[in-house]
Amino acid sequence: MSDSTRPAPPRTPIWQAIADTLRGEISEGRYQPGDKLPTEAAMAARFGVNRHTVRHALAHLVDEGLVRTRRGAGAFVAAAPTDYPIGARVRFHENLLAAGRRPSKQVLQIELRAATPGEARVLELSPQDQVCACHGLSLADDLPIAVFESVFPIGRLPGIDTALTEVSSVTEALARAGVADYTRASTRLTAVRADAARALVLHLREGDPLLRSTGVNVDGHGVPVEYGRTWFAGDRVTLTLES
Repeated sequence: MSDSTRPAPPRTPIWQAIADTLRGEISEGRYQPGDKLPTEAAMAARFGVNRHTVRHALAHLVDEGLVRTRRGAGAFVAAAPTDYPIGARVRFHENLLAAGRRPSKQVLQIELRAATPGEARVLELSPQDQVCACHGLSLADDLPIAVFESVFPIGRLPGIDTALTEVSSVTEALARAGVADYTRASTRLTAVRADAARALVLHLREGDPLLRSTGVNVDGHGVPVEYGRTWFAGDRVTLTLES
């Protein structure tokens, strides 16, 4: 077969070539974990393609776990999962600082309401006793890693609702309400899928894996002071159990 009749080798799709280029730049250290990649518009101009082609390339890198996208924020090089110990002395800020991450929290809602039957049972309350429910978002280096709901017995902890509006640390809020120290009495871990609401605040896709932690904290006398549920982004946190 002559050169003129030999079939031309198949061409690499443009989106794949872009993905290969970005993958190489990440592996070479041009972009570090947590770094934001150039915008779709900037990459489209760089490679001389439309934004749909760039989006296809980024989606491929997301599937590989090299890149994460956040709604309204852009694309970022995936950071290594945060080590998060689960033990008798669970402290969000201390855990993140020990892992070399910068912790922060966003309080989304604080409400006073009647305890549900399940909350009343684990907090050792009478039916319909009032609780303070705090809903929020936990972040590591400004990346959302979990959404949480913490429920406190308001009658047992006067002023806890005010304290939670003034400080982001549960430990400090409990101290202001008279609880000098507390420990984790129980923890239950369950794998679940992200619903639309949690996917939105965690910048995930609906159906992505979450790890739900349910726990009860008690004071020095063994009296329950907090019932908490936390939904961790499954690929952003490595939970370790400590005795």
